Amino acid sequence: MQKLHEAYAAHNKKVNKIEQMKELKTPLFVYENLKKICEEGYENLKDEDSKYFLKCFGLFDKDEGEFMIRVRVPAGQLSIEQARAIGRISQEYGNDYIDITTRQQIELRFIKFENLYKVIVSLDAVGITTFQTGVDNFRNIVTSSYDGLSEDSLIHCMPIIEEMQGIFLKKEEWIGALPRKFNAAILGTQTNDCNIFGHDCCFILAKKGDILGFNLYLGGRVGMQAQDSGLFVKPQNVKEVFLSLISLFKEFGFRDNRNKNRLHFLIEEVGMEIFAQAIIQTTKAKLESSGELLLAHEHQIPQDGIFRLKEDKSALLFTIPSGIFSGSDLLEAAKVSLKYDGILRLSIEQSFYIVAYNTKIEMIKKSAIYQKYATYQNPYFVHQIACAGTATCSFGVIPNKPDAIEMAEFLHQEVPLEDAKVRMYWSACPKGCGIHGIADIGFEGCKAKDANGDTCFGVHILLGGKASKEAQEARIIYKALPLSQAKYTVKKIMLMYKYEREAGESFENFETRLLHGLDNEALVQKIEMY
Repeated sequence: MQKLHEAYAAHNKKVNKIEQMKELKTPLFVYENLKKICEEGYENLKDEDSKYFLKCFGLFDKDEGEFMIRVRVPAGQLSIEQARAIGRISQEYGNDYIDITTRQQIELRFIKFENLYKVIVSLDAVGITTFQTGVDNFRNIVTSSYDGLSEDSLIHCMPIIEEMQGIFLKKEEWIGALPRKFNAAILGTQTNDCNIFGHDCCFILAKKGDILGFNLYLGGRVGMQAQDSGLFVKPQNVKEVFLSLISLFKEFGFRDNRNKNRLHFLIEEVGMEIFAQAIIQTTKAKLESSGELLLAHEHQIPQDGIFRLKEDKSALLFTIPSGIFSGSDLLEAAKVSLKYDGILRLSIEQSFYIVAYNTKIEMIKKSAIYQKYATYQNPYFVHQIACAGTATCSFGVIPNKPDAIEMAEFLHQEVPLEDAKVRMYWSACPKGCGIHGIADIGFEGCKAKDANGDTCFGVHILLGGKASKEAQEARIIYKALPLSQAKYTVKKIMLMYKYEREAGESFENFETRLLHGLDNEALVQKIEMY
């Protein structure tokens, strides 16, 4: 523990502006006065409230009185009643617009300041909340979309997630109290469909002797995959270990440079072994060394969009391009789900499933809402991610969502593929909300120069990311390529895959073979031959 104290002392001689802001009041004080604040009018909104305190409750001031609201959907499991409430709110207050996010949750946009309190009350009435979905808080805890449903779901994680949330959710001592945001995930299936290595805290399915549990991985963030802590955690001990872990981060996490205040930097400073020992010393649970990871299957959606589950059920994928959805369509999805005794599950790839008995799946496929999105059921859209971009995010460098959709449509027309999986993830800026670093083909928005030397929208193109049985960051192959040129470059990559792959070879395996032994210059020359 001594080294933790030393690291904390070294990094907290001068705290950042956000930490200074936290000393003005408590987030809960602002929330308890939210109704009054809304009634007073946007022109009277205090600067510190919009910049920090309202964000603690998922309320983001985006455009002079128009807010984005982030709705927490634990494990992406949305009830029919909750889906209806969100759909109606979107219609009435949010221009009928919805974003599905990479943390299996929903964002409502274009909400007027004066309607914030009404929306919060409406959400609370159906058991969902926006609490702690922004700034220095615990973000939505993610897991497999097939949690508790698939044949390889060996540990049902939703009950554990509820225990984890019970520690911090709506608890005054935890609201806005962390040094920085904290992402957590837990995976009890052998199929990694939730980017399990990419979080601050990752409980990953493992086995120690005959005991099923989780290996604890720590320190993931944009550009850095989480590393094995060396600890094996039994399911009944997850809550206690999580409490110990987050308490250490709250107490010793750095509060100086906000760019280096994530858990990763604390562990980097003191070392994983020392941090793991601190968990052992402060938890009530008895912990053992890491067990054998049980990740065994690559996540791939069958060509028909139907993922087979146990108990004669299946998950039917509704592919939502770049996560752009609407309240009206969510209401329709809820209606269809109710009609056919289905349930809704959101995915980290910004789409959703209706899970139902196999006898009902074909009927759901005939519904108008499924047919509306069936055109996107192809390899270029099924595993697509794109963050907000310039239209709704102040950090965005490129439009992003429309760019991702345009490229996918272009590629589907120019290089049609069947029975293939290509993960194309787009981030509009280096912050990486589109998790482009783990994509098969990743895109990071930037400024570029066109043929005339004029500044234009561009992307860095990355290849080789992995997020299934192992975690690996992609490498940048093209820097600052104009967007107008990028789709033709990716077309060449896909033509290469189409004509040079071995029989049945996945894009991920082809890409690994392609990248092996080639530096960027040689690789670019090979691509440009197409």
